[in-house]
Parts: sequence; structure tokens; C-alpha cells
Amino acid sequence: MRVCVTTEQRFVRTPDKRFWASAASPYSFWRRYLDAFDEVRVIARVADAAEPAPSWKRADGEGVTFESVPYYVGPYQYLLRLRPIHKAVREAVGPADALILRVGSQIAACLEPVLRTGRPFGLEVVGDPYGFFAPGSVSHPLRPFFRWLFTRRLRRQCQRASAVAYVTSGFLQHRYPPSETAFCTSYSSVELGEDAFVMAPRSFDRQSGPMRVVSVASLELPNKGVDVLIDAAATCIQQGSELELVFIGDGRCRSEYERRVVRRRIGGHVCFLGTIPTGRPVRDQLDRAQLFVLAVKGGDGLPRAMIEAMARGVPCVGSAVAGIPELLPPEDLVPRGDANALARKIREVLNHPERMARMSAANLARAREYGDSVLGVRRREFYVHLRRATQEWLRRVP
Repeated sequence: MRVCVTTEQRFVRTPDKRFWASAASPYSFWRRYLDAFDEVRVIARVADAAEPAPSWKRADGEGVTFESVPYYVGPYQYLLRLRPIHKAVREAVGPADALILRVGSQIAACLEPVLRTGRPFGLEVVGDPYGFFAPGSVSHPLRPFFRWLFTRRLRRQCQRASAVAYVTSGFLQHRYPPSETAFCTSYSSVELGEDAFVMAPRSFDRQSGPMRVVSVASLELPNKGVDVLIDAAATCIQQGSELELVFIGDGRCRSEYERRVVRRRIGGHVCFLGTIPTGRPVRDQLDRAQLFVLAVKGGDGLPRAMIEAMARGVPCVGSAVAGIPELLPPEDLVPRGDANALARKIREVLNHPERMARMSAANLARAREYGDSVLGVRRREFYVHLRRATQEWLRRVP
């Protein structure tokens, strides 16, 4: 049986008809669906390019194919291409296919007529539109309307789905509850094999020279709170802290953030590395860090980048939003959007090596709960349930 999977991730197709992904969704990510299905068809936005960026990885391969949706960015371009987008998405799904929607997602919403027929489908709830469109997370005149619309739609989808998998253990389940009859589970999208973990927690000493603070986040939209972290770092430096702030990730907002760094007069303390290959290159950067920080304002379900940092034994600080409180204790959290509170927390942590060592040990132990050997079992149970439900439905339909 083939499974069709919708996703909001964007991909690139080169002239040789190969598909390429950024760090988030390479072939290894989609191959996991083959644990229960014979073939995977990924339904996603695809742009043509002469060649992939150096950091991108092959996304298609044996058992994994792509169905291209007309490329768009933002609501205006979506409306301009509305009819061909809906047509492409609906035609991509065959009558005997299993269906998994990674949501919240505008592409998934194109299948609403299909979902009303009683056909079983699964949801992988990876984002939170209520948090994504919270005040300060994005800037758009229709933000309040989008927040109401997309939140309402995701709640409706969760009530209709025959199987729902959440990336959080409780946060998203509470906001977007499944129906009483649905198969329900939880697993993160993170990939953590044994090589992703350090052997033992780290120890820290008071050192001369700058402390390295790393953040991994898309710079595509303002909801990642990069501006908040820049302002917090500037405050720390002005108060005498020696910091080196490193951002891994890229996107449309990068130039705006670079200008913000100049305005705050901390250009010599901040480095934008852009997108780098997943795996060892990212782990090397994390291994050199004294602290990992995510200042997200909302929208994330459970940040994979933070779990990867925890697996390297890096002390972590994050906003008290979405699933982050499921990863970190209250003493390592700060209010969303509060640069001053974040600055105080960074200084508080970096000035206490003993606390950093305790954080390292706790984070490494917590990350073990997200290893492939643990989450792989839950994923397969979800896939198998959906395959069986689809097979039973096919036997009943004329």
C-alpha cells in the first residue's frame, strides 16, 4: 500500500528530476514511513533550480517519490495559485492510498472534501497555529483572523481523524484534542541514533574568553524570536559578559537580523553561519557551545533542534511556549518575547559552572527519551494502525 503524506516543507527539483531538501526533511526522514507502507508519495511545494544548495540533501529515493504542488510563499501567492494548488493536491491522492497529513498545513486543507467522505486518515500534529499567529509572532494585518481560522480548522481535523500523532506529550493534545475513538500517540520528528548522543554529561569551568551561545532556527519568519535573542545578547554584553552568539539557519529575515546586530553594536560578537549540513557538522557546532538558546515566540510543537542540543549534553534555555516546558524545568525557561528576562537567565546560567553541569546531565537523560529506539516503536504502531484502517475501509467501499 502507498501512503500519501502532505507537508508544508518546501523542496527543490533539479533538471535531472531529483528532489532536494533542507536540513529538516531529507530522504532518511521519509524512509521511516516504509516501516509499514510499500511506497511513500510526498505532496509538497517544489521549486525548480539548476542545482541544490551545498547544504541540501537528496529527499527522494527508493520507495519515496514526490508530487509537486505549484510553488508559493505566503497567503497572497497562495490565493493567486489557488485553483492549480487544489487540483494538484487532490489529484496526487489515489483511491487506494493511505493518507497522512502533517499539520497545521494549508496544503492539507486542500483535501477537506476528501476527508468528509468517511475515508480514514492520520494526522501528525507538528505545529500550533494558535501560537504561530499569537501577537508578536508574525506581522500581518489578518493575523487575528488567521489565528481563529487555522486553530478552528486544526481542531476540526483532529476530531475527524482516525489516528492522531502529536509531537508533544500533552501540550498539543490539550489544545487540539482527538476524538474519543481515534488511535492517539506521540512522537517527535527528531532523528536521534546512537551517534547523536554524547557518552557522558559535560563539566564546565570558569574560562577566560567569550562563552559560546548557539541557536538553531529558521530565519524565514519572525516567530523564532531571533530578534529577542539578539537584544538579550546585546544586554549581556553591555553588562560585561563576554559572549559569542552563533546562529545556524537561514531565511528571508536574515538581512533584517544582521541590521539589528549592527544597530545594537554587537557585530563583533554575532555570527550567522547560515544553513549547514545536518549530522556531524551541526553536532560539531553544538559540541563547542557552552549554552543553547531558543527564544521562540510561538508556533513550534516541539523543537527538534533543542532535543538535538540536549543529546550533546549542552545546557539549554528556552521560552515557556508550546512543548518546550516538556523538555526543560521551570528554572531554565523565560517568558516569550522578554529580552530582558532572557538576558538575566543567560548571565545566571553562564556564571555558575556547577549549574551548567547539572543542566547537562539532566538534558542528556531527557534526550534519551527521544532516541530512535524509543520513538520508532510508536511511529510504527501509528503507521500500522492507519494501514489497517485504510484496508478495512477499502473492503467496505463499493
